[in-house]
Amino acid sequence: MQTIVGVLRGGPSREHEVSLETGAAILANLPEDRFIARDIYIDKDGQWHDRGRPVAPDRAVRQIDAALIGLHGAYGEDGEVQRVLERFGIPYAGADSLGSYLATHKLLAKARAQEAGLRTPSFRYIERAADTEAVVREIIRIFSQPVVVKPVDWGSSVGVSVVAGYAPVLSAVERLIIEGASGILVEEYIRGREATAGVVEGLRGEALYALPAVEIVPPAGDFFSYAAKYSGTAREVCPGGFSRVMTEELQRAAKVMHRALGLRHYSRSDFIVTPKSVYYLETNTLPGLTKESLFPKSLAAVGVSLPDFLSHLVNLAFAR
Repeated sequence: MQTIVGVLRGGPSREHEVSLETGAAILANLPEDRFIARDIYIDKDGQWHDRGRPVAPDRAVRQIDAALIGLHGAYGEDGEVQRVLERFGIPYAGADSLGSYLATHKLLAKARAQEAGLRTPSFRYIERAADTEAVVREIIRIFSQPVVVKPVDWGSSVGVSVVAGYAPVLSAVERLIIEGASGILVEEYIRGREATAGVVEGLRGEALYALPAVEIVPPAGDFFSYAAKYSGTAREVCPGGFSRVMTEELQRAAKVMHRALGLRHYSRSDFIVTPKSVYYLETNTLPGLTKESLFPKSLAAVGVSLPDFLSHLVNLAFAR
């Protein structure tokens, strides 16, 4: 008997469209000889749909044996949908609700990274709008410019900006507050090469298999790799052009963060590489799986196809 796998995609986040693409990639690549794919769409208002009809979440999940989550951002990566699946006892691949929340909350993730011995950029945290001007004045005084301004819990790179000077930093912070960010991190800008490294549990006989590190390369003449990444103008090199020693350090750090955050099955962590050190930025618990996404490129670099990876994820969902 074939396993019925629900593919959750869409969702009420700012990454709705890319979530649709990841879900479509999962649906197109889930091996038909082993699984029956059930497309479960969640619209921007949070309404669940099964085969085009609005349904309550419990009706949708009770008709599946396991779930693959193609959601990005709020509701998918912050632990909300995981809690729904846990409530009804549905096996699913990826981080559980607690691990998802910890990874999405950049302040908590930084704390876990520091406890695990990894370096992170220096930062200031703004939680209350009333503190904004005073904290921004302090930031201008103690940090070299530019700085990185990011919402603390939106996930991925949504809402991130690289700005310099009091007025632009203040404007970037106030914009995020107006748009509903629960808190804002203003980070020291680390000048270096940007890298991302993924890990997969149980792959090729290893408890935690490290994929090749990918380098994010800004366009020629663009000094700021952060800005290039967040504007979509960067290109990726897989495997990245790092030394063997640095590649091993990136892979080690990705494993460290997977364990430090208590994650499951697979994850991808982002770093900045300088000549002397590696700085941890953030971890993605549900990496994109489209043709343009970094995770499938890393898998392909070691000869793992997306259908084989998805089969592996379903097996992991049932195992834990």
